[in-house]
Amino acid sequence: MGFALWIDRDTLWAAGTHEYRPMGAAVVGTGSAFTTRDFRRYLQAPPRYDPRFAGLFASLGELNDFLRRHTRRRTRSRLLNINFKAPKSRIIPPF
Repeated sequence: MGFALWIDRDTLWAAGTHEYRPMGAAVVGTGSAFTTRDFRRYLQAPPRYDPRFAGLFASLGELNDFLRRHTRRRTRSRLLNINFKAPKSRIIPPF
């Protein structure tokens, strides 16, 4: 099992795998926790190189514990104050 987490201003995104099969992605509000029922197989999570990416976790319990500890230490405004900067275009210009 493995889960990736992205923290947006008012939403939390997670993408997970269970026994090497993708579970899909889930979106919840900042005050709630993730459950296995939240994951939808056809929902696309943000890319791994997105600046909102918070980390990888071994289990859903570990992910929820991280969210509880992280929100307890910091106020919501500091936790969710992530400025999204779009990456510079990597397209090769035509010659």
